[in-house]
Amino acid sequence: MSHRSTRWARFARRALAVALVALIVPLTACSGATDATDPATDGSATDEAWPDTIRIGYQIILNGDLVVKNQQLLEQAFGPDVNIEWKLFDSGGNVNQAMASGSLDIGLVGSSPVSRGLSSGIPYQVPWIHDVIGDAESLAVKPGIASLADLKGKTVATPFSSTAHYSLLAALADAGLDSADVNLIDAEPPAILAAWQAGQIDAAYVWNPVLGELLADQGTLLVSSAEMAAKGKTTYDLAVVSEAFATRYPAAVQLWVDQQNIAVEQILAGDPKAYQSIAAEASITAEDAEEQMRGLIYVNAADQASDQYLGQGVADNIYAAAQFNLGLGQITSLLDRSAYDQAVVSAYAAAA
Repeated sequence: MSHRSTRWARFARRALAVALVALIVPLTACSGATDATDPATDGSATDEAWPDTIRIGYQIILNGDLVVKNQQLLEQAFGPDVNIEWKLFDSGGNVNQAMASGSLDIGLVGSSPVSRGLSSGIPYQVPWIHDVIGDAESLAVKPGIASLADLKGKTVATPFSSTAHYSLLAALADAGLDSADVNLIDAEPPAILAAWQAGQIDAAYVWNPVLGELLADQGTLLVSSAEMAAKGKTTYDLAVVSEAFATRYPAAVQLWVDQQNIAVEQILAGDPKAYQSIAAEASITAEDAEEQMRGLIYVNAADQASDQYLGQGVADNIYAAAQFNLGLGQITSLLDRSAYDQAVVSAYAAAA
């Protein structure tokens, strides 16, 4: 492609994204977003389409975010004038801390940590669902443990403030146990694998690819997040974007969502490129990636914009998670219900 063609393609992408801002404004109003996060209330939103740098917090979770990173879809879409900084985190709790400190613009956070983040006043929005969690996040146990009751007095690891932590507490409560009945320790996925191999823990609630390593090393899957979803405790991996960034750069958020949707469509189509990209980022084989990804549900933009997901269902789920976390003492207070509704924005998915 000639330099002139490259410049024209970049101009066309930017023109399209800026034009989408006109769509996002009325759609955001319909989604219930507050005036503080509505691009229409900030004149700078259409004055400057792109930031110089976009700081993204990601995790090694087998979804479209890794496809976007590996295939450099954002770098291609924004062009050389925008620096894309990818920062690796081990869990949503750590991403929350970074969002609260203002050191990230966009991050991947599970639905339970999002409920905690919103309840604690982190000013961010949810514009995208990376995946709906199923068997890919589960409780793995050592030989000799056949039921949740057998966990009493045992050492169980999970990343605190994560969806895995939420699902573990829900599973224990469902079995008539609480966290005081087990020796519950906070550990990130790499540390969980090391502790398992060293014989220091009896069980762990964690996600792939570490979950797959535990199951391959004499582990047994005792409870999955798919089972907990069937009991009303559905969990998601969600994207969060700071309100300040979304208000100033709505066209950039839209272009980010567009690339995420490209990645999801690759996954839904069974495109080998998607498996190869995810395998490269997760340091596993493409075959393992394809197998482990069956434990997650991926949803394209059109479906995400519906009431089942970003239109209403995700907000309902986040509020229910906040209520559950409050009851367990994981958070100290709830916001008004409307705050959770307003934080979930379907406009970008609808415009993708």
